[in-house]
Amino acid sequence: MNLADLLTKLRPVAQEAGRETMRFYGAPEATWKEDGSPVTAADTAAEAVILPVLRALTPDIPVISEEEAAAGTSPEVKGKRFWLVDPLDGTKEFIKQNGEFTVNIALIDNGVPVLGIVHSPVTGDTYAAAGPGTATLALAGGEPKPISVRKPPAEGVTVVASRSHGSGPELDAFLAGLKVAELRSAGSSIKLCLVARGDADIYPRLGTTMEWDIAAGHAVLLGAGGRVETVDGKPFLYAKPEFRNPHFVAYGDWSR
Repeated sequence: MNLADLLTKLRPVAQEAGRETMRFYGAPEATWKEDGSPVTAADTAAEAVILPVLRALTPDIPVISEEEAAAGTSPEVKGKRFWLVDPLDGTKEFIKQNGEFTVNIALIDNGVPVLGIVHSPVTGDTYAAAGPGTATLALAGGEPKPISVRKPPAEGVTVVASRSHGSGPELDAFLAGLKVAELRSAGSSIKLCLVARGDADIYPRLGTTMEWDIAAGHAVLLGAGGRVETVDGKPFLYAKPEFRNPHFVAYGDWSR
């Protein structure tokens, strides 16, 4: 399988899905799933763009997508290569109309994200990677340019945290051991991309997330030279029970 070729074919698919979300952006109407998370017509419209293409390109690779999974459709993927799709990550930000939501497509192989695309419909920016040293950012539909993580500055690190889920005692305790120059808030998988492009140094997530929330951003971060680990430093792998993530930390260019 040629990952670079897949990436080239799927970048415009993510962008088309992003255009679909924008058809609903002016008046988002949400319903609520059993887990208490919102879903809008934009989520399902974007999913309807992405899934047929994945199944046509790679008919032997199963697909796990957030809205299908919520409806009870989740093929067995443990031990297999599989797609992870979040057609609209940051639905709460979409409803707030603050622009911080993304379209996410990732390919998982042996528990690791080996390809990822993160598209921001409002800005038009597209992050993508398919292996170490391949991370790029195409600004507003322009040509992809290489991006990479940075070493933490001597004056202190920039921390990025969730916009909607906020901080709390756990985050305060985690940050107590760091020299923090700035704490930024952002929505969706944009947080991982901020670390990947060297605009932030660390993203601790000490709350609930699902695998499809972060897989594409994780792939971009790996492609930019960063990493994601559990809070106790263990490898962060995919195909976990119910696709639920433990707490994790995303790092830029930090020594182990």
